Amino acid sequence: MIRVNQVSKRYGAIEALRQVSFEVNPGEIFGLIGPDGAGKTTLFRILTTLLLPDEGTARVNGRDVVANYKALRAEIGYMPGRFSLYQDLTIAENLAFFATIFGTTIEANYENIRPIYEQLAPFKDRRAGKLSGGMKQKLALCCALIHSPEVLFLDEPTTGVDPVSRKEFWDILAMLKQKGMTILVSTPYMDEATRCNRVGLIQNGELLQIDTPAGIVSRFDQPLWAVTSDEMYRLIQDLRTHPTIKTAYAFGDTVHITVKHSFYPEDLFADLGAKNHQNIEIFPITPTIEDCFIGLMETQKTP
Repeated sequence: MIRVNQVSKRYGAIEALRQVSFEVNPGEIFGLIGPDGAGKTTLFRILTTLLLPDEGTARVNGRDVVANYKALRAEIGYMPGRFSLYQDLTIAENLAFFATIFGTTIEANYENIRPIYEQLAPFKDRRAGKLSGGMKQKLALCCALIHSPEVLFLDEPTTGVDPVSRKEFWDILAMLKQKGMTILVSTPYMDEATRCNRVGLIQNGELLQIDTPAGIVSRFDQPLWAVTSDEMYRLIQDLRTHPTIKTAYAFGDTVHITVKHSFYPEDLFADLGAKNHQNIEIFPITPTIEDCFIGLMETQKTP
């Protein structure tokens, strides 16, 4: 359904995408996971015919994104990262406007948006600029679906949205997938990777790994430990300079560490105690997608 082959894009001296290749299967939720500046938005703009690649090719729904851009635009839905609807128009007016652009009506495609729009209907006369983040998100999704697209592109749709609205949004995506829609979604939130069928980890314009969420975690091939004490900042600094530790990163109220072969947790406990750390805990943990991503980034840094 989506096929990207060796796509590169540069902005002057900045290489935003570097020979990116991957495929998205029909009816799949494929997630692009990476931090801000990784190249996600540039790739989305190329796939939605808004930007030309410098090198490589891409096809969506069987159409070349450059040669067949006019026909393709009628077959895809796109929800950009920044809210881009008309702030002075109401919910109903925005939806009617986008339906008109695609030569259709709300009534003709109401079933496509019904489960989402029913949550917005009580506020249909409210201006878009006065909506909460979660409601703006749902309105933008309705506008992206109003013309019955075959492929849906969602660029960081849950950024800045509260946790409840994030969960509701992913429940909606699961419903759309059950109806057979192909969805490409990007996010900086590593926990959302588990809601995708497959994910691609992207950093500095380069795809580091593509697999199922479980497959990526299973590739993490080194012991992982969590460490806590009363002083988080000082703890990180001391762990990063400890001779038996390879990496140390803050995860919530703990520090996740990878270690060298000579690591003994009782020795680390004693060393931290000698530096006046209090309430020290050291215990083994199972890696998350975020741990795997950081591990891949560290591998990239190694000559």
